[in-house]
Amino acid sequence: MKLSKLALSLVAALSFSAMAQNLAVVNGKPVPSSRIEALKQQVERSGRPVTPEILAQIKEELIAREIFMQEARKRGLDASEDYKVQLELARQSLLIRELFASFQKKNPVTDAEIKGEYDKFVAANGGKEYRARHILVEKEDDAKALIADLKKGGKFEELAKKASKDPGSGANGGDLDWANAASYVPEFSNAMIKLEKGQLTETPVKSQFGFHIIRVDDVREAQLPKLDEVKPQITQQLTQSKLSKFQEDLRSKAKVQ
Repeated sequence: MKLSKLALSLVAALSFSAMAQNLAVVNGKPVPSSRIEALKQQVERSGRPVTPEILAQIKEELIAREIFMQEARKRGLDASEDYKVQLELARQSLLIRELFASFQKKNPVTDAEIKGEYDKFVAANGGKEYRARHILVEKEDDAKALIADLKKGGKFEELAKKASKDPGSGANGGDLDWANAASYVPEFSNAMIKLEKGQLTETPVKSQFGFHIIRVDDVREAQLPKLDEVKPQITQQLTQSKLSKFQEDLRSKAKVQ
């Protein structure tokens, strides 16, 4: 029986459609084209663009995987206990990833939440910043002697390099760079904020680290980044915080015996 031209056209169309749905046919088994999209998404999530060269590599990878999978099954490796355990662990990881992705999609971080977090940051870090120097020594008498030297014209930077026990700032002439008062221990902060620009503490300041001689070189209003500059970091932080709370809630509700 001869097929009509219409029937032949339909058969050809169906064959072309089936080929379009498959990347290749390996030993008689089709490799679905849908797998390309899955690997493309993995590449894109890593931050790399999917160039034509990468796409060609993906296709070759999928064909190679099918060849190796067929050989592994032929050897009965898919029946081993180790394979079954590893398969279950992989299945769990994929399903958990989907759970978390679904939660984040349904609970996105809002602009209001970002603004609220930024306002907290500004409140905690706003106000004045101080460019201070200090010399740290173990004994009060040593601190008093250094203050006396400074009053006689001794250079703060040189004395800090010679006498300070603070390894971080001592080598830099006692320089602590710009920071707000909350960055320091209370005893240090309380003494520092009472000083005017260029002023030196008249008496040693005791803290848990020893005795400080403090000089304020400059004071300014806090230089904080704009909301748009830190929005990505805040978004990431809040996203992770929401996900952590979701995980903690699930664990607290679970009955574990």
